[in-house]
Amino acid sequence: MSEFFKAELKDRFLEYALERNDYFQVQTLYDEFLRPNYSLEYAQKLVQEIQTYDPDLLDIMSGNGMDIFMLASTPNTEDFLDEGGFMNLYVKEEEKWDTFLGQLSGTPKLTKEERKLLKKNTPDLKREKVMLVGLIVAVTISFLFTLISIFKETFLEPEYVPADEFERKINQLQEQYILENEKMQRELENAQRVLDSLQE
Repeated sequence: MSEFFKAELKDRFLEYALERNDYFQVQTLYDEFLRPNYSLEYAQKLVQEIQTYDPDLLDIMSGNGMDIFMLASTPNTEDFLDEGGFMNLYVKEEEKWDTFLGQLSGTPKLTKEERKLLKKNTPDLKREKVMLVGLIVAVTISFLFTLISIFKETFLEPEYVPADEFERKINQLQEQYILENEKMQRELENAQRVLDSLQE
């Protein structure tokens, strides 16, 4: 059962007690307001909640093995109902929660004028967003091209040598080849001499 319905039922219990000038049983409240969907124990629980809130709202007598057996209104009952009763307490509690949650959210509600201004300024904001996204995309593409060119220069393209450097290296290799060739020629001639002397 919702708190709203409970508050309404408690007020009805008090109004019923106020209409009567005598004591009556909790069973009467149960028969009048809660039968057949709820139990007698639930009616007793609601009366206990009324008593817990303010013991002077109802005059309660125990008996017949029950703590709450007979009830009657008191002078405070009428005053409490005139001030709004439990329903008023429920509304005030809800308002407190609404205020609290509103403070927590930290986002004040916009007025009509503010919403109109926001709608008018929205196209500019959209255009700025599109431009910002375009700029980010352009910077990203530029960065990728730079990265690719560095990678190609470092790993894929051959290293170029100037023409005069190339000629100098070729000359060096030719000289080395000639020297090596002469050296091998001498060694071969020596080997031939050794062979000739062994044959004699």
